Amino acid sequence: MKLLSVTIPCYNSAEYMENAIKSAVAGGEDIEILVVNDGSNDNTANIADEYSKRYPGIVRAIHKKNGGHGSAVNTGIANAKGLYFKVLDSDDWFDEDSLLKVMDFLRKVVTDSIPLDMLICNYVYEKPSINKQKVISYNSAIPKDKFITWNNVKHFRMSQNLIMHSLIYRTKLLRDCKLKLPEHTFYVDNIYAYKPLPYVKCMYYMDTNLYRYYIGRSDQSVNEVVMTKRIDQQIKVTKLMIDCHNPLKIKNKKLRNYMIKYLAMMMIVSSALLVNEGSPENLKKRENLWKYLKENNLAVYKNITRRKLGYPMQFSSKTGRKIIVWGYIFFNRIYGFN
Repeated sequence: MKLLSVTIPCYNSAEYMENAIKSAVAGGEDIEILVVNDGSNDNTANIADEYSKRYPGIVRAIHKKNGGHGSAVNTGIANAKGLYFKVLDSDDWFDEDSLLKVMDFLRKVVTDSIPLDMLICNYVYEKPSINKQKVISYNSAIPKDKFITWNNVKHFRMSQNLIMHSLIYRTKLLRDCKLKLPEHTFYVDNIYAYKPLPYVKCMYYMDTNLYRYYIGRSDQSVNEVVMTKRIDQQIKVTKLMIDCHNPLKIKNKKLRNYMIKYLAMMMIVSSALLVNEGSPENLKKRENLWKYLKENNLAVYKNITRRKLGYPMQFSSKTGRKIIVWGYIFFNRIYGFN
């Protein structure tokens, strides 16, 4: 049995995927790396096969028809043999020292039979184009180096949302909660970081900068221009998150508040992108998105619209739209979309 399964979704990733694979291989014999070739038409398949031959027992190449990032993650979950599960995007990489610390910790967890559901680590925005790095740490939000429950967490700042890059789940938990990401859809990492949370009972925060998140490619999904072109997919993911849980029914107050705040962020980002583009069609989509939330969960709608940025996101006047664009710029600075 492997300790950790790392899934690397690859679509036409030949230019940079080797860096991701090499960084994960550093984890040693207790790690397995699932390189999921998602129907690429470049040299991705050959590179995946080459590394599976070079590191037998560690690297496995899986070839499938194109289904998008979510489909590749689903394939990883279905094929994983590790007790714990991590996604590493093909243009990102692990810090080697941090990965070794994580592997040592997981060995202790298994040896001591600790029922850990989720491990949280820091991630780092890497912007080599401007020689800039930004560490996202959870020091102020989560007690470190302790096995805790949701009762022990503190206040999460807007920049401290738990995202795919910061999370390692127990593989069985992902299967038990029936996590299945939609195919041919971007931004599904938000569902990955949202749907499993109510199933997490025991968690642990390691204050180590494990994940290096590359920002700067012109075709990257978090690029503002690309996000605007794919706004329908952002809306789709937001609606799926509305549908998958009623956060107001979650008994734990701290988890409930966190999940409502995360959903509010999704509503705000979607609204801001639609208003920033400004066409009548996209303004109508913004209206319909809030209508969808209102009709499907009136109580959550009222909760979000009472928040500082929630209510203004529905403004329709020119002044109101300017406020929304300002809100988008504010979020952009926090999350580093571009």
